[in-house]
Amino acid sequence: MPSSPPTAAGTAAANDMAPRLNDAQWGDIVQQLGAEIAGPLSHALERIQELIATGQIDRQGLRALRESVAQAREAGMVTQQLSRLASGRLRLSRERVHLTQVMRGVLAQRSRETQARGIQVRQMLQPIEIMADGSLLFSLLNAVMDWALANTHSSLEMRLDLTPWPTKARLVCRFAHRSLDLGSAPTVTLSDTPESLNSLTWRLIEQTALTMGALPLREDEAGITLLTLEFPHIVSEETRAPVPAGAASQQAPAPPVPPSSAPPMERDDQLPAHNSKPLAGCHLLIVTPRKELRQQIQDAVRHMGLIIDSVGSMNEALAFCEEGLPHGIAFEQSLHGPDFDRLHADVTAEVPSFSFIEVRDGEQQTQLSTATPDRLARISRTNLGDALPSVLLFELSKAI
Repeated sequence: MPSSPPTAAGTAAANDMAPRLNDAQWGDIVQQLGAEIAGPLSHALERIQELIATGQIDRQGLRALRESVAQAREAGMVTQQLSRLASGRLRLSRERVHLTQVMRGVLAQRSRETQARGIQVRQMLQPIEIMADGSLLFSLLNAVMDWALANTHSSLEMRLDLTPWPTKARLVCRFAHRSLDLGSAPTVTLSDTPESLNSLTWRLIEQTALTMGALPLREDEAGITLLTLEFPHIVSEETRAPVPAGAASQQAPAPPVPPSSAPPMERDDQLPAHNSKPLAGCHLLIVTPRKELRQQIQDAVRHMGLIIDSVGSMNEALAFCEEGLPHGIAFEQSLHGPDFDRLHADVTAEVPSFSFIEVRDGEQQTQLSTATPDRLARISRTNLGDALPSVLLFELSKAI
C-alpha cells in the first residue's frame, strides 16, 4: 500500500485539491527548516572548531565542511521558494508550455550532475503541451530532480504520457530509495521511509504542484518511490492554432515570453512583478576577477531569489561547470577570449539555449540574446541596476 508521508497537504489525498496551509502547518515547515539548517551548520561548526584547535584540516574534513555548508544553503534557498508560495503576492500566468521540451531541458541541464553521481536517467517522454505558469513549472521540475537525485540509490526513470480519461498530462518519476542489494519487505511502512523523502524539498514539490493546480501523488513501496504529477490543462489538437500546409518546416518558433508578461490568472494585485520572485531557485554564476563588479551584479538581482556563485576566471568557471551547470552565466567583457570560447562551446554543446550575459564597461545598449548574432545577451555596467533583472527574466525563461 502507498505510504502517506506526514506532510501538510497529505499526499494520500492528493487527488483532491488541498486547501491553503494554515499558520500551524507553516509553523511545522519553519520548524523543519530549523532542523535542516541547524544540523549541517552544527557539523560545520565542529569542523571549524577542530581546525582552530589543531591548525590543520585534511582533505576529507574540508570536503565534509563544504558539504555541510552547502546543505544549509540549499535548505535556506528551498525555504525562500516556499515563502514565495506563502507570501500571498504570487501572480500566476497561464501560457502554452511544451511540457516535454521543458522536461528535456531540465534533464539536459542536470546531465553533468547525474553523470558525476553515476546515476542513469531513463526518459520516456511523449510530446505534450499544457497550459501552465512556465516559471512555476520550471521550478517544480527542478525541485523534483533535486529531490530524486538526493534519494535515489541507482537509476532514475522519468515518464510523461496522457491519462486515458479524463485526459491529463501525467509525469511519473520513479526511483529506488533503498539499496536493492539490501532487500526490502513487501510493504514499506511509514517508519521504514527515509526521512530525506519528507524533506523541505518534498514540501516544495508538493506546494508548488498544488499552487499550479497539478495533482501530486507519492507512493513509497518495497524500497521504490513513485511520484506522479497530473496536469489537467492540456493543449489538445483542437485548441492548437492551424498551420498552413507546407509551412511547418519553415515556421520559426516565436521568441520566448517572460512569464510575468502574461495576463495574471489570480491575485491581480498591483504589486511589482519582482515581488513574486519568478526566478527563485535559479542558479546564476558570476565570472569576474573584480570584486566591485561582482558586488554590483549581486546587488542588482538580490531581490530575485537567485542562487548566486562567483569565480574569478573562465578556467575556474569551466571547473565549476564540470560538477553541474548553473542556469545562467554573467561575465565581464574582458574575459571574452579563447577560454570563454572553450567554455561556451562546451556548455552549448550540451544545452544549446544556455544563457550567457556579457557585462560591458562604458555605454552599451542592452541587447537580448535573440538580437545578437552570437546569441549572447549584453548589458552595460551602468545599466545593471535598471535592466539586469529584466534581462535575466527573459534569458532564463528561454528554457521554459
